Amino acid sequence: MHKSNPEIVQLAERIGRTPSAVAMKMVNFASLDPAQKKRNIKGLSHASRQDSQIWEEFNENWENLAFESQRAIAVFKIALDREREYEQVSFDSNATTEAQRSVRVRLVQRFFRETVLSSYNFSCAICRLNLPVLLNASHIIPWSVDKMRRADPRNGLSLCVFHDRAFDRGLIAVDEDFRIILSEKVRIVGAPKLHKVGLLEIEGKKIRLPDKFRPDPEALSYHRQNIFFE
Repeated sequence: MHKSNPEIVQLAERIGRTPSAVAMKMVNFASLDPAQKKRNIKGLSHASRQDSQIWEEFNENWENLAFESQRAIAVFKIALDREREYEQVSFDSNATTEAQRSVRVRLVQRFFRETVLSSYNFSCAICRLNLPVLLNASHIIPWSVDKMRRADPRNGLSLCVFHDRAFDRGLIAVDEDFRIILSEKVRIVGAPKLHKVGLLEIEGKKIRLPDKFRPDPEALSYHRQNIFFE
């Protein structure tokens, strides 16, 4: 696993562990993940009590996990985002409350973006466009609606800027079977080619599901009921 994963090797070097030890710890956490268990991926059966405590602490608090993980990346100067060079972030304890809040928001947003896009292998879940500069990590339940879901990658979709805007404005949605549904607002006569290819011709097609952090059905239901225009 780690021999082909430079991120694990880099992390191991920074924290003074072997790549095998880091990989093993990740597998231990997999044994605690209900989503992996549903896929019959059980991981190792000897996760420690500390592993369980860490899992319980962060499993339902994605925003705190996002902040702490991104702070750790900053401290160890681990560049995990293929799109950018490392950005130094200051954690000045004497900074104003507003400045500290701004840093936290940026780190949470970064975590969400990197986690969602990497889960979809840096491609749009709808059209498969794989240019990272044209991709957004789209919140299914909007950022402003539910603070607890802001950093939850299961509340995200990797979408190109075109489909991100259409999803955000309620012109498209995803049903219970992960298939695309269209708003009646999209159905216009004499639509130009981009409109046909980007919207009309995607109806009923199944979105590409990620390797991990599948979109939460409850979040998709919220989007259909509160944002989507039928």
